[in-house]
Amino acid sequence: MPVITANSVLTPAGWTQPSSVTVDDAGVIVDIAPTSGPVQHRSLVPGFVDLQVNGVDDIDVSRADGSDWIRIGKLLIEQGVTSWCPTLVTAPLSRYEQPLRRIAEAQAHAQALGGPAIIGAHLEGPFLGGAPGAHRRDMLAPIDLAWLAALPSIVRLVTLAPELELAAEAIELLVERNILVSLGHTTPSIAQCDTAVEAGAAMATHLFNGMSGVHHRDPGLAAYALVNDRLTVGLIADLIHLHPLAIELAFRAKQADGVVLVTDAVAWRAGTAGAVGLSMSDGAPRLADGTLAGSALTMDAAIRNVLNHCSVSLEQAVRAASSNPARLIGCADRGVIAVGQRGDLVELDDEVRVGAVWLNGVRAR
Repeated sequence: MPVITANSVLTPAGWTQPSSVTVDDAGVIVDIAPTSGPVQHRSLVPGFVDLQVNGVDDIDVSRADGSDWIRIGKLLIEQGVTSWCPTLVTAPLSRYEQPLRRIAEAQAHAQALGGPAIIGAHLEGPFLGGAPGAHRRDMLAPIDLAWLAALPSIVRLVTLAPELELAAEAIELLVERNILVSLGHTTPSIAQCDTAVEAGAAMATHLFNGMSGVHHRDPGLAAYALVNDRLTVGLIADLIHLHPLAIELAFRAKQADGVVLVTDAVAWRAGTAGAVGLSMSDGAPRLADGTLAGSALTMDAAIRNVLNHCSVSLEQAVRAASSNPARLIGCADRGVIAVGQRGDLVELDDEVRVGAVWLNGVRAR
C-alpha cells in the first residue's frame, strides 16, 4: 500500500505535524498518523476540484475527442486538479447532444487513462439573462423544461438566470435530478433571487462577473450572494476578472466554506470556447471588443494569487479549491484528506508550486 509522508498535511482538523498518509489498493485513505522518521519537506493537500473548465491551452472541451482527453487530463494534473467538470457554453439546444456524449465516454475511461476524474458536465447556458458577457446573444434561449428533463445523467451542474420565465420550475426540476444549479449571467431582482434560492439554487457563477453588482440603493445578485448563506460563490482569481479587494471581500463575507475557486479556463491557444471566438489580450482571453471570455488561469495559480494578494490563508485557499467544491457538487468521497476518502493528493512546495500528484493513491505526476 502506498505510504506518503510530508512535514505537514491538511486534514479537516487543520495542519498536522509530520505525518504519513496510507492509501489501500482500492485507492482509499486508510490511515493518517504522526511519523518521527525522515520526511520530505513538503505540504500535502487534497486534490483540487475545478467546477468550470471550458478548455485548457489548445483543447476546447466542446470539441474534445479521443486523445484530446489524455492531453487535457495531463494539463489539469500539472496544476493539481484531480476532479473536474468539463463546461459547455451557450449553443443551440440541438448542439449539446454530441459533446455531452463525448464527455460521458471520457468520464468512463478517465481512470484507465490515468487522468483526473470527470465529475460531470457543467452547462453554462443557454438559459442566460441580462448579463451574457462573452456568450453569443443570438444563441440564448428561453427555458425549455422538456429539454432539461431529458438531459443525460452526465450533466451535474447548470448555470441559468433566475429572471427568466420558468426559472423556478427549472431549478426545482434540476435539483430533483441531483443537478447543482448556479445563478449566473443575470440581472435579477432581489425577489427573483429569493425565488431561485427557495427553489434550490445553491451557487453563484463567477461572482461579480456576468451579473448585477453591488450598489447601495439597488443591490444586485453579487450583493445578494455575499450575504446569503445558502449560496456558495465561485471566484475567478486571476487578478484580471477581479481586483484583489473584491476577492478578499468575498472570502471575508462567505467565511470558511462559502467560496469555490474556479478557473473558467478556455482553450486560449486554440482561440475558441464552443461557438465563441477569442484571442489573448492583456493577459486574458477576450472577444474582439475586449470583453473577457474565460481565462488562461490554472488552479494552482489561483491559490497563489489569493494567498499572496488577498489576505487569505493557504488553508482557506486550498479548501476553496478542494473541499468546498467537492461538497457543493455532492462528491462526498473526495476533497479532504481523511480516512475513507479517495487518495487524491497534491504536493505543494514552500512557494505553493505543485510537485507530485496522486490519483486514488497512484502517482500521476
